[in-house]
Amino acid sequence: MDYSLFMSTDPTERWDLAKQMGVTHAVSGMPRDGPGEPWAFEPLLEQKNRFADAGLELDVIEDRPPLDDAILGREGRDEQIETVKTLLRNMGRVGIDVWCYVWMAPLKVLRTSRSVRGRGGSLVTRYDDAQMQRGPDLAGASEEELWDNLEYFLEEVVPVAEEAGVKLALHPDDPPRGPIRGVDRIITSVENYRRVLDLYDSEHNGITLCQGNFAAMGADIPAAIREFDERIHFVHVRDVEGTADDFTEVWHNEGPTDLGACIRAYEEIGYDGPLRPDHCPTMAGEDNASPGYHDKGRLWAIGYLQGLRDQHRSMAGE
Repeated sequence: MDYSLFMSTDPTERWDLAKQMGVTHAVSGMPRDGPGEPWAFEPLLEQKNRFADAGLELDVIEDRPPLDDAILGREGRDEQIETVKTLLRNMGRVGIDVWCYVWMAPLKVLRTSRSVRGRGGSLVTRYDDAQMQRGPDLAGASEEELWDNLEYFLEEVVPVAEEAGVKLALHPDDPPRGPIRGVDRIITSVENYRRVLDLYDSEHNGITLCQGNFAAMGADIPAAIREFDERIHFVHVRDVEGTADDFTEVWHNEGPTDLGACIRAYEEIGYDGPLRPDHCPTMAGEDNASPGYHDKGRLWAIGYLQGLRDQHRSMAGE
């Protein structure tokens, strides 16, 4: 597996810190400047080469063009799907292998607090469904409509992904529950992921195995890793205490998930794709302006995960 970090589209200190930690692979958003739209060939080519010139391999675009019309089945969905096809074709042309996307609209990732005190006064995030449900209801799509719209989407884009050599990696709903304020959500369980993969049977129709969300689902994560196997195209490693209705994100080595068992499962299936730490605590000296995405906790997590991998390989005699 290739340990990665999510990095800005332009060089920052994180790029140097990552390389000093032995990280050679990167995850990024779509280009934010340059000629043309961010899904056009030229800006993607420049972004790929910007990382390469700095000694980093850009493996994943973890960002989306506008997609709500496609998710909700509204007028304009075909135009949005055409934009996704353009992105996939151009990712293939420049050699970016994985596209991470979500199927949540209009609500996306939700938290009720991003300033909970964790270990040693570090700051972590929390979701409390009882609090969130007090908000006003919003217009969404029914579960049946979301499934129909996802099937339509996959039938349109997977053949393009196959031709381009790009793997789709569908991220779980976060939190993995529904409805929330009247909005249904469907990417919420291991069973529903099985249904996603059955909608279009292709190795290019795969998943982002976000361990924090799978933990909130109550899933046996090592078992899920072994089950989904070749359809895992991207991995987020984080952990939570609690359930999908009420959870707090925690340090990687203090949560209920046996991360060592997860690393062993990835090694056993021969997973050779990108894996990055996700939603790390904000540590002393950091301003918490981007909760979960500051440098100190992420660098700590990389070292911890490298240690788990090396321990497994040592015990396996590799």
